[in-house]
Amino acid sequence: MKARRLIKPKRTSDKAGMPPESLVFVGEQKIEKPVITVFQYNAEHSDDREYTLEEALNVQTTPDKITWFNIEGLHDVELVHKLCDKFSVPALLIEDILNTSERPKVDIIGDVLFIVLRMLWKDEKSESIITEHMSIVLGKDFILAFQEGILGDVFQPIRTRLRTGRGKLRKQKIDYLCYELMDAIVDSYFGILETLGDKIEVLEEDVLVQPQTELLRQLHDLRSDLLNVRRSVWPLRDIINNIQRDDDTYFQKSTGFYLRDLYDHTVQELETIETYWELLSGLQDIYLSSISNRMNEIMKVLTIITTIFIPLSFIAGVYGMNFKYMPELDSRYGYPIVILVMLIISFIMIRIFIKKKWM
Repeated sequence: MKARRLIKPKRTSDKAGMPPESLVFVGEQKIEKPVITVFQYNAEHSDDREYTLEEALNVQTTPDKITWFNIEGLHDVELVHKLCDKFSVPALLIEDILNTSERPKVDIIGDVLFIVLRMLWKDEKSESIITEHMSIVLGKDFILAFQEGILGDVFQPIRTRLRTGRGKLRKQKIDYLCYELMDAIVDSYFGILETLGDKIEVLEEDVLVQPQTELLRQLHDLRSDLLNVRRSVWPLRDIINNIQRDDDTYFQKSTGFYLRDLYDHTVQELETIETYWELLSGLQDIYLSSISNRMNEIMKVLTIITTIFIPLSFIAGVYGMNFKYMPELDSRYGYPIVILVMLIISFIMIRIFIKKKWM
């Protein structure tokens, strides 16, 4: 096997200029130590447990059993490298496994089908949507599933069905297991979209009732989360289409029906995302219009007040000049008369504003 360089930078830019087949982990370490779980099963029996790297490398795959390697944690480049070498996974695919910023896609190189997906989960502390890198390598009698971490794991129902034998999973071929893994990820998007939908509904009421500056930040956060989901879901249509055009090399015709259902789910999610995106754009417009109207109302009140005080200021200015021969200055009733005139002018102006519906 050709020697490969094993390097561990954190950012995609650190990889610039390196030759192809340089195995580089791009991302953040999500867990302290990688966990390898191996499932081996057929219709009659299922066995699973955690393995060390040495034990996992000694696991033998046989045509009468399906073997599923699930690896949680990608920061150990040597571990990923050795597991992939065991199944002759091309180096270019290993690069994509280690690159957590890789876009969702599907590739067929050599004897394996390679799929990159995104797992989504909600961070309860920040209430934001977090994405995790997920890679699936499908061979003739094995599956390698590489997860960036463990928080976004949605495969627990699949593990339960394998252990208990419920459903048809243990009776199907390995392509059906690959479909199940993809379906679990795609179905988890519905929960994320429901959460975003609830937030948009609450935000819509707040924007209509009492727009505040804080709402603009919430709108921005929701748009960012929705864009994050959109980037994860949008490529899935092309992925499923490419898999369906595979001429039954990796997926049987019986599994093709399930893939079409999976395609329908992605289309439904994309339609929901587009609807939410339009709602958020509309809410942002409503917010800006409300703020503008509110500012106009404030300026209107200030303008009315200023207009009322213009003639009063003129009168006060005239009698504030203090010329020696101003007759009103010596009048005993000059001050109350001026005040009365000011009040009458103010009253007349207010009546005019009300009649014209400016107030």
